[in-house]
Amino acid sequence: MVWKIQALLKKVGIDSYEIWGNDEQITIRSVAPINRSLFNDLTFCSSEGDDAIRSISSSRAGVILCNKSVMQRLGHMRVQKHQQCLVFLENPRLVIMHIIKLIYKQKKSESRRVSESSLVPKTVRIGKNCSIGEFCVIGEDCDIGDNTTIHDRVNILQNTRICRNCDIQPGVVIGADGFAYERHNETFELERFPHIGGVQIGDDVEICSNCSIARGSLLDTVIGNGTKINALVHIAHNVEIGRDCAIGAGVTIGGSTTVGDTCWLGQNSTLKNKIKIGNKVIVGSGAAVIDNVEDEDIVAGVPARSIKHKVTSNQLFLMGGHTQKRKSRHIITNEHYK
Repeated sequence: MVWKIQALLKKVGIDSYEIWGNDEQITIRSVAPINRSLFNDLTFCSSEGDDAIRSISSSRAGVILCNKSVMQRLGHMRVQKHQQCLVFLENPRLVIMHIIKLIYKQKKSESRRVSESSLVPKTVRIGKNCSIGEFCVIGEDCDIGDNTTIHDRVNILQNTRICRNCDIQPGVVIGADGFAYERHNETFELERFPHIGGVQIGDDVEICSNCSIARGSLLDTVIGNGTKINALVHIAHNVEIGRDCAIGAGVTIGGSTTVGDTCWLGQNSTLKNKIKIGNKVIVGSGAAVIDNVEDEDIVAGVPARSIKHKVTSNQLFLMGGHTQKRKSRHIITNEHYK
């Protein structure tokens, strides 16, 4: 199919935008990155300032979704780019996500599909429109909610409840015992703490490949609604993670740690056990967090300290739900800690 940009925007509910160029003469056939687009491609630029000017000026895309903040700086391009169509709106990255889902949407099977190669006991409760891939193992008394997809070679052990609209990618292990031992006073031998808890995963959670989520020892490990977890993340026993958090690849969260709502944990960061992370917190990549963190703070470094007073990023609202936009954009890394 071919599309016109205004028709696409209407279908995804966008009615506040400004268009430069003759959009009626450009048909959209696909979506592509801004630096590899051709004339019949739709693309986007979420950058601001000089980065946006360079990206938009050099792109061959027919239609580019741009941030409203660069509209004045691009005034000179009205004549130069007359064959292109520039669309200025709020949050172009979010808008193109909705357009991609509209164009490339795949119809899910209305019947429940469980691979014959997977081991699923009769005690497992499986909701409507679910899919369980090849060579999965589901433990006793687990619950899989409606419209949830379990990809190949996933292990979900006992006492795990996964709610609706979740996506569990290959190689994930959920519900194994956590790492908890006690030493004997005289022999110093280690004895494992018995785990009798489970795992509770909310609605709309996505867990990428090869993650490990341990079940609780006495209480449950909890992942809140809407949270997204990148690959190779380890979440220890009794951890509680709030709603709509973004957890980067390689993150380790120690046992009995609490993470609030709308947090952003940078890749390869580590959270010590038994600490509390507030709401809307941003943790820099590679940080080692050993103390509690207050709401809406930004921490980085080893050990992690607050760098909120040093950061001037205008992208914070996308990362950790911060409502105040800053003056300029910086990448949050451990360099801010120095």
